[in-house]
Amino acid sequence: MALTIELGVAELATTRFAISPLSETVACLQQLAGRDREAANLPWLRWAEDELASAPLDLALTWPLLISDRPNWPEFLVPAPRGSGPSIDDDLAALRRTTTRQVRASLGRVFGDTLPGPVAALAAHPKAGLATIAAELRAAHDRLVAPHWPRIRAVLDADVGHRARQLAAGGSAKLFTGLHPDLRWEAGKLLQTGKRWRADRFVNRGPGGLVLIPVVLGSPYAVIKGNTSTQTTVRYPARGRGTLWTAGTRPPPGSTVRLLGRARAELLEALRSPATTTDLARALGVTPSAVSQHLGVLRESGLVERERSGRQVLYLVTALGTALLDR
Repeated sequence: MALTIELGVAELATTRFAISPLSETVACLQQLAGRDREAANLPWLRWAEDELASAPLDLALTWPLLISDRPNWPEFLVPAPRGSGPSIDDDLAALRRTTTRQVRASLGRVFGDTLPGPVAALAAHPKAGLATIAAELRAAHDRLVAPHWPRIRAVLDADVGHRARQLAAGGSAKLFTGLHPDLRWEAGKLLQTGKRWRADRFVNRGPGGLVLIPVVLGSPYAVIKGNTSTQTTVRYPARGRGTLWTAGTRPPPGSTVRLLGRARAELLEALRSPATTTDLARALGVTPSAVSQHLGVLRESGLVERERSGRQVLYLVTALGTALLDR
């Protein structure tokens, strides 16, 4: 059994990657509710639960839409980003542009003819309701995502860079298989298989190609919109998310320290999660010039690699460097 998207050459040509702060916000709320919890997110979950215990968020309209006894949630909560890296304000502006017809159609698909109280109020007054949802999601982003956004963004940027190299090396087939084990592209179709699918379903694809969105604070599954008022999005677990909350929190192995020296060994351990020179200097309490010098040696040794993301240069440990740390 599979979820199928018709995806021919023309659609592949316009398929793109994007990073979405709103996607992370929606995903983290679902993690807090226990939806498809990802073990890698447990350190963040513990922090977030402590944060909310002292001052809960008011999500009176957003929570019933995201967390219910229905298997799906309204697609307009995460519209396809227009650019590759929009701000949370850009994402929320796109949410507020959802039309009355689109809001009501989406609510009907999820909840049927009998809408719960808050959902019925949204259907009756979509414009005002969307403004309320945008305000609630902005508050959730500012409390739960923004404090960690530089580190999350570094992981997302590194993931997109890695996928671009996969596409260049192996084409679309390798790209989609690399996104998630449940995905594969063949004969003009993108298929999502796995134990979650007990019947064959087809996606009502939006205009143009897909928008591929890596997610850190999300579930271990790929999430594909079955219907959409924008482009169809595929949200998938970002590569490297598993080390985001633990990178640099444990001492490097003694054998690595003896081989590289403590400063370079600690730097290598910190780079289990991608970071910039400035991030590393701040985390390790040394000067950026000292970090740059150590990074140069580690790169020459094949233990660290770098890639450019916009105006930033990200550094991350290579497979050889990981093998050295895990000895």
